[in-house]
Amino acid sequence: MKITPETLKQRQSMPLGAKVAMTEMRIREWYSHYRGLVYISFSGGKDSTVMLDIAKRLYPDIPSVYCDTGLEYPEARKFALSKADKVLKPNKTFKQVIEDYGYPFPSKEQAQYIREARHGTDKLKAKRLGRGSYSVSDKWRYLIDAPFEVSEECCRVMKKAPFKKYERVSHRHPMIATMAEESSVRRRQYLAHGCNMFDKARACSTPLGFWTQQDVLEYLLETGIDYADCYGDIVRGSDGKLSTTGVNRTGCIFCMFGVEFERYPNRFQKMQTTHPKLYEYCMDKLNLREVLEYCGIPYFDSRACSR
Repeated sequence: MKITPETLKQRQSMPLGAKVAMTEMRIREWYSHYRGLVYISFSGGKDSTVMLDIAKRLYPDIPSVYCDTGLEYPEARKFALSKADKVLKPNKTFKQVIEDYGYPFPSKEQAQYIREARHGTDKLKAKRLGRGSYSVSDKWRYLIDAPFEVSEECCRVMKKAPFKKYERVSHRHPMIATMAEESSVRRRQYLAHGCNMFDKARACSTPLGFWTQQDVLEYLLETGIDYADCYGDIVRGSDGKLSTTGVNRTGCIFCMFGVEFERYPNRFQKMQTTHPKLYEYCMDKLNLREVLEYCGIPYFDSRACSR
């Protein structure tokens, strides 16, 4: 079911109570359509924590499934393992993935285009090196000649493949806590299909698709449910907006997608202070330092060292 941009904007502006009610309706539709053969894709992050709480209140029998990639903050991993009904494992480590395919930067879409511009067929190379949609943007063209490989394949190998295997065996269909506001790709996906994507080759549900990060934080604050310790406390600023005193995202901690848009301190500068051993592993063992320096992305916080 196609959604207009105006409808998405209207849904994103609804009060939290109305959003919860609409999310519950979407989950009921999903559960009913597949006669209960659905599952919660759970990461331990704040978004999937909210989705887990809403879904489990409606249907306690829906299994929560966690893929233990080794890419999460220790606190998020511990929290996810405590909530998961089923734990999956990828076939490769992140180190093996970047050695085999390349580094995840700058975005999933652009990383794919850069990889294909370097290694695709002549026809595909021409398309990626062209101008307009579906081509490497001018901003990132220099990465085509970078002394390291760039790729979007990490997500496929580390997460998508284990979940798809689980779906084939269990015949269950996923509920995923992604939101339209997170990226242009997810926004286009929501506008094309809505929350419940029955018509996709891989059917999936995104019952929080029209939520915002502020909604997620508001829900956690209002309900008081547990969430991963790495986020710290939820506080309201002088502008009325909510934020966390710890990390503002968990996801894959070694991933560099979107880091160029982050304000100081970015994810790696925060990691330097909050998880120094992980920071050293990123920079020295995974060699993210070379990639970030080449791309002009700050990763070291001298002010943190002087505190």
